[in-house]
Amino acid sequence: MNASYIKPEKILLKTHPELSEKWVQERIAEDPTLLGLGELVLKDKERIQPRAGRLDLLFQDVESTRRYEVEIQLGSTDEAHIIRTIEYWDLEKKRYPQYDHTAVIIAEDITSRFLNVIGLFNGAVPLIAIQMNALKVGDFLTLAFTTVMDQVSRGLVDEDEEIQEEANRDYWEHRGSRETVAMADQLLTVIHKFDPKLELKYNKFYIGLAKNERPNNFVSFRPKRSHLRLEPRLPRTDELDARLEKSGLDVMDYDERWRRYRVRLTKNDLEKHREFISELLHQAYTISNS
Repeated sequence: MNASYIKPEKILLKTHPELSEKWVQERIAEDPTLLGLGELVLKDKERIQPRAGRLDLLFQDVESTRRYEVEIQLGSTDEAHIIRTIEYWDLEKKRYPQYDHTAVIIAEDITSRFLNVIGLFNGAVPLIAIQMNALKVGDFLTLAFTTVMDQVSRGLVDEDEEIQEEANRDYWEHRGSRETVAMADQLLTVIHKFDPKLELKYNKFYIGLAKNERPNNFVSFRPKRSHLRLEPRLPRTDELDARLEKSGLDVMDYDERWRRYRVRLTKNDLEKHREFISELLHQAYTISNS
């Protein structure tokens, strides 16, 4: 293949006489995949914040309850802009606590000093920094986005418990019952159909799963005296809510923080709803391991 090479010309948007922050905002709104954050849908532009200005862009992940509060800055980042970004994130988080929120700052130049400032917040504030470059190739103009700092993924409470709070089968047979622990064995048999290397891992607060001694908790089990609590990690959707309601299973609630459905299972449920339960487990496994 004979391909001609054209060296792109970098353009500074901050000093460009025609291109503006509004123009950048429109390009991202038209095609959110430019940011490399997955499949997103635009929820709002120039979203008014009470006594705090306007949020440039608000996106939501189509596969989960994750929302991204996006702020755009032409030129180099500054302290005022990071404060504004975090303030908008905090306001949205308080107004809509049912969603998981991530602050995103986009700028043409994210300096090393600014990365140090962001690093002080990251972990406490889920924040992503993306550097934007405007490039001219011939008569065409394009935008390139590079993530220079991703949000810190906090460890889940149950993952920490796995290291520090180990138990054993006898512990759970006394805390719950032999019958309900045996139900976890039956569900493990179902799980083995799509991953035969997974085994039960006994912790003091739940029974999880491990593969080659490494946690893989797409589902957890909590044996009680008369039932087994099943907790698959799945994004909440209206479709799945409706299917669970229609199934007749005893759904307790949905844990927004850990993204888990909590379902009470009896021995009879395992037989009556075996196919649907198997589907839930496989879906949780696929999403968690993708």
